[in-house]
Amino acid sequence: MSSPVSILRPTKLTSVVYDSPHSGRYYPPTWRTAATREQLRLGEDAFVADLLKTSVPLGAALLVDNYPRCYIDVNREMSDIDPELLSDKWQGSMEPTEKSRRGLGLIRRFVVPGVAVNADRLSSSEVMDRIRNVYRPYHDALSELIESVLRVNRKVWHVNWHSMKSAGNAMTPDGPNAVRSDFVVSDNRGTTSDSELVDLIVLTLRERGYSVSVNEPYAGGTIVRKFGNPAAGVHSVQVEINRRLYLHEATVELNDGFSVLRGDIEHLTRVLVNHEC
Repeated sequence: MSSPVSILRPTKLTSVVYDSPHSGRYYPPTWRTAATREQLRLGEDAFVADLLKTSVPLGAALLVDNYPRCYIDVNREMSDIDPELLSDKWQGSMEPTEKSRRGLGLIRRFVVPGVAVNADRLSSSEVMDRIRNVYRPYHDALSELIESVLRVNRKVWHVNWHSMKSAGNAMTPDGPNAVRSDFVVSDNRGTTSDSELVDLIVLTLRERGYSVSVNEPYAGGTIVRKFGNPAAGVHSVQVEINRRLYLHEATVELNDGFSVLRGDIEHLTRVLVNHEC
């Protein structure tokens, strides 16, 4: 079994913490799926961790999930389970949300519309193993990382990084063929961060020539809602990167924009770190 997470720490901790929960590439050899490996990769936030790693020497701590989101999605509530995916009775709390109804719950039903993830139904014990071995270690690691920063700094600026399809589809909140901005910056509509962090990210990205929307079509997932606590000094913001900026989406291969985008993220990191120094 692969280690569930990777943690990269700068030489000196600053207030900036990054995490990438959906860019994992370790596909367990015993995992039986209905989709091909090539199809499963369409569900990744592919190469997001690679966009972020060069920000670590600049002062950003980085947490990466090593397992793919189609195996288990650490950015969902543990209770967000589609009962139709199980072969037996779930013993814990089960509260499927709109995410599960669209095939995007804790255990994913579809990679993309019409492409099923699972070869057959999963036993409750198998799902619990994934929670125990992947989900909880990720959340525990992020909690420890945030706490370690709080011990030496007065606050944490936590950025939860994702990538999004260049256009919406039947599984996304904005629907088929919806046109997206270059970035979406989200704070669960003002609840997971103070406006200072959100405004600084938005301004910096716009100054680099990007289009940026706020809280639309994504307002922020489980991770920023769980960890964002401005009253306690923890400010969590979700950032979605439009994949067309750096990726050939159909083949999940990098395009010529990758280096430019990585450099602009490095610039944003410097702005965040220096602002807090």
